Amino acid sequence: MTGEFFFDVGKLLLIIYCIRWGIQTDVQLRQPTWSAPLAKRRLTVLVILVLGVLTVKLIEDVLDDESGAVDKAVLLFVHTYTPTQLTGFFEWITFTGSSAFLVVLTALSTVALLLGRRRLDALLVSVSVSGAAAVVNVVKLAVNRVRPTLYRAYWGSSFPSGHTLAVAAFATAIALIASRSWPSTRTLAAAIAVTWIGLAALSGMVLGVHWPTDVLAAACIGASLPLALSVTLDLAALPRRSLLHDT
Repeated sequence: MTGEFFFDVGKLLLIIYCIRWGIQTDVQLRQPTWSAPLAKRRLTVLVILVLGVLTVKLIEDVLDDESGAVDKAVLLFVHTYTPTQLTGFFEWITFTGSSAFLVVLTALSTVALLLGRRRLDALLVSVSVSGAAAVVNVVKLAVNRVRPTLYRAYWGSSFPSGHTLAVAAFATAIALIASRSWPSTRTLAAAIAVTWIGLAALSGMVLGVHWPTDVLAAACIGASLPLALSVTLDLAALPRRSLLHDT
């Protein structure tokens, strides 16, 4: 079991390395002006690749029904050791990932950024959240996983967790914007985003509506969307920046 785990980790690391090398080589050949900007964002690119490869691995395990035993054990552990007094708190956390809450928050954030002439940041928030909604629907239909029925029955496809994915997309986008606008708040913004995402993921398990792999995959997908979009927008804006600088 341990040997298989380390083999899988080694395989994933090799895949990540190969993809990263392929991206660097392709950029050097096709868009050499992007090489330096991408080098500055190498940690972000690495995080995106790790999240993407991990997501693919989770989807593969779910489709092959290889994560069932671990999912069940973790879910029962969470249910057993979470005080019932916290149920109301986790129900509120789940609400923060609902469309009723996040659509309004996204709209307000987008309008505020537009009024502040932060068009790229407004685009980052709006596209990240709307993209998250689209991805959730597509993946749910493709995987069509049954929800947990260990101690409560729910309808609908379980994988991935829509609430966790939406929270991850919005929180990561806002954290990126805050860290660019106020670099001194980078650590605090990241900590708040990770905490919110973690609580949203945990709430799905506490309430018994999602398996652990549902929320883990959702967090990976949700966080990777604004990260990838942020790098894309920055690179797309490079020619205009260069032209303005030359002028």
